[in-house]
Amino acid sequence: MKVLFNDVKSANDAIASELDGAFQRVLRSGRFILGQEVESFEAEFAAYCGVQHCIGVASGMEALQLSLLACGIGPGDEVITVSHTAMPTAFAIAATGATPVFLDIDPQTYTLRPDQLEAAISERTRAILPVHLYGHCADMDAILEVAARHKIDVIEDAAQAHGSRYKGRRAGSMGRLGCFSFYPTKNLGALGDAGAVTTNDRELATRLRQLRNYGGTRKYHHETMGYNSRLDELQAAILRVKLPHLEGWNECRRRLAEGYLSRLEDRFSAPKVKAECVHNYHLFVIQSEERDRLQEHLRARNIETLIHYPVPCHLQQAFRKIKHRCCDLPITERVANQVLSLPMFPTLSVEGVEHIARCVNSFAGAT
Repeated sequence: MKVLFNDVKSANDAIASELDGAFQRVLRSGRFILGQEVESFEAEFAAYCGVQHCIGVASGMEALQLSLLACGIGPGDEVITVSHTAMPTAFAIAATGATPVFLDIDPQTYTLRPDQLEAAISERTRAILPVHLYGHCADMDAILEVAARHKIDVIEDAAQAHGSRYKGRRAGSMGRLGCFSFYPTKNLGALGDAGAVTTNDRELATRLRQLRNYGGTRKYHHETMGYNSRLDELQAAILRVKLPHLEGWNECRRRLAEGYLSRLEDRFSAPKVKAECVHNYHLFVIQSEERDRLQEHLRARNIETLIHYPVPCHLQQAFRKIKHRCCDLPITERVANQVLSLPMFPTLSVEGVEHIARCVNSFAGAT
């Protein structure tokens, strides 16, 4: 049995007629940039997240970068985040000219440790950027409390957290801004690059609409320096088709995760789900001290796996030349050497999970 890491095609095939209808609708409209499809998706996704505004942009990284710029963050400022994340999190901060400040992660959830915030905050700190890693929300109450005391913004990196919840609140609804990626492998994925920013702040929403479209909201009128970062009509139409399926797909992922957790031996630990959090299981990740040998063991049995993420941001070659500040990160560095992501997608079968778990458990480890 060959098991793919992520079978995007099977999920798309299941709704192929709906996707074809969306494509034809856009084709017939003759409108391909900032039209009715984008406006409708923005309204629908805002309602889903429980916020007043959604601004479609070209990618998840640009959602982060434009959000930072909308908050006035730039050279000389610092933004606190984690190093155990996808590189766009850190690159978005650096792209504004601000300095990333990397904190360690919680050993149970792999998300930002709020107890390290006070020591990391300086007179130049302008924002905290927690990452809802793998689909588990960061400890937002503790983060928001520190941020409020120091009068600094919180911008959620919710790129992997579509539909995840923290104490009843959707990811992307708790900070001043929430940033999403709709890369094709995400729980809510487009058929190309796409992203969005969510907020309850009308002024920030207006600023983001300007930033994404050459600095203006009217053609040939530019109120500020801007960028070309627009969600296009076709991707918005595709996302509108998929959004009503998201909750069902997430529930499938949770059932598969329960299957893994009930079958995997204790020596293969997985991140814990904190009370009052609802995980969307964008990824299902385990730890092994012999991760590389385990990955090869599974590869020999035709099971695809990936590593999220093998090299923390602060150890990447790019950051040898990019200004940053780094706290001690022992948990980050240990986790990076031990994590392995197992197959996880809504159309994965229960039998597939059972097979994968058996193969993982059959790994003999050190002799």
